[in-house]
Amino acid sequence: MDFSEDVEASRTSSKHDENAHIQHVELTEEDSKRILRKTDSVILVILVWVYFLQILDKSVLGYGSIFGLQKDTGLKGNQYSLVGSIAPIAQLAWQPLSSILIVKVPHRILMPAMVLGWGIAQTSMAACHNYHGLLATRFFLGLFEGGCLPLFSIITNQWYRRAEQPIRVAAWYGTNGLATIFASAVSYGLGHIKSEALHSWQIIFLFVGLVTIVTAPFVYWKLDNGVTSARFLTETERSQAVERLRANQTGIGSSKFEWDQAIEVFLEPKTYLWVAMSLLLNVGASVTNTFGPLILNTLIKDKYKASLLNMPFGAVQFIIIIIASYAAQKAKLKSAVLVVLVIPVVAGLAMLYALPRSQVAACLGGYYLLAFLFGSNPLIVSWIVGNTAGTTKKSIIMSLYNAGSSAGNIIGPLLFNAADAPNYHPGLRSVLGIFIALAIVILIQLANLMFLNKLQSKKRVANGKAAVIHDVSMEDHYVNIDTEGVGEHAFDLTDRKNDEFVYIY
Repeated sequence: MDFSEDVEASRTSSKHDENAHIQHVELTEEDSKRILRKTDSVILVILVWVYFLQILDKSVLGYGSIFGLQKDTGLKGNQYSLVGSIAPIAQLAWQPLSSILIVKVPHRILMPAMVLGWGIAQTSMAACHNYHGLLATRFFLGLFEGGCLPLFSIITNQWYRRAEQPIRVAAWYGTNGLATIFASAVSYGLGHIKSEALHSWQIIFLFVGLVTIVTAPFVYWKLDNGVTSARFLTETERSQAVERLRANQTGIGSSKFEWDQAIEVFLEPKTYLWVAMSLLLNVGASVTNTFGPLILNTLIKDKYKASLLNMPFGAVQFIIIIIASYAAQKAKLKSAVLVVLVIPVVAGLAMLYALPRSQVAACLGGYYLLAFLFGSNPLIVSWIVGNTAGTTKKSIIMSLYNAGSSAGNIIGPLLFNAADAPNYHPGLRSVLGIFIALAIVILIQLANLMFLNKLQSKKRVANGKAAVIHDVSMEDHYVNIDTEGVGEHAFDLTDRKNDEFVYIY
């Protein structure tokens, strides 16, 4: 699609779109705050709790290794690495179907089905006694978790203003850190249980899996499919909730899978830059998830202390995610914060590479610096959904982003060979170069979005509109659209076809 076709597309709406030409309604700042509070109390609570469980179920494998998983199941060589990698392999294979399901299946059905599926898989891991059993259950764990990140990202985008999204994404993604703290504490406590029937790691897997299973019916009971059908809002509030989102220009959800939007995704360079960010970032993230406890175990020989020492790492994760997202929200600038977050990660990797393992305190400091990388994912997620309009397009882009994340989680553990213990120098050297490349990709994407905004200005002028539009979606408080005619196609056009769309940096 060339520039002239883009101009023509921006003149006409999708005539058959179910959300086309939604009428304006009156909305005040007080109304907006009330709707936001209600949305947080239902939707955000569900997102936070379920994402917490997803991270918990995924991360307890590392703690199982501390409590004898490899010995009890007879894992040899790189088999533990492959068990860690099979979940993201399943996620990677599942992404094409996931992008369709997120559009076609009501979220109230899709989310609890996913939760139940991975809860059963996690619980079943406790019954595994060999490599093949662990491989099979971890495969299904990854399969059912595969749609979690894209689904949560789209739900956040469909319920919140663009200015509100970074801190909401941080709220649920920040449970990465909270789950790490909880997993460390639970592993320490459950690891002390003496049982002739079950190993410590089996007790841990059973506990977190069963908690996940009982969560599924709660999610079905409380979750709504979208703002237009929200049971916790009155009929008037539902109309106002839609109006609140008009300035986003990113839509409120559709059950139609539109192939023209799918084609558009693959024609845009920014898609490949998003995927590159995800791939590079999650190579490092998988290293901390899978090998973090093992690295600690090489520094601290007591397995119980090694488990507890991962708690500060989780606390740093959570704090960094919240601070980084808050800073990006206030500065209205995600790219700069992302580049800043890379610096301490590079420093931490350099410390782990250069320092002898006998310097325990310094090595722990370097390891804890890696927690800064977790501040990046929620920023990138909110950056993507804030720059993408069209339900099908968002679903595909977030599934591709998750595919990049899965690929990173596959590559990451494979960079660290058991033969390289306890220093893991080759793996650390590779990850160091990867994070430097990540900073470069972020800057290229920033330049690309600036270029796209210039093209948008030219399209507006060609269509007889003002070159510059005030983007009220990024204001701290709700502000009515102050330009006549703007927002008429906020719910039925993609960002590329809508000349009123403003890309955020």
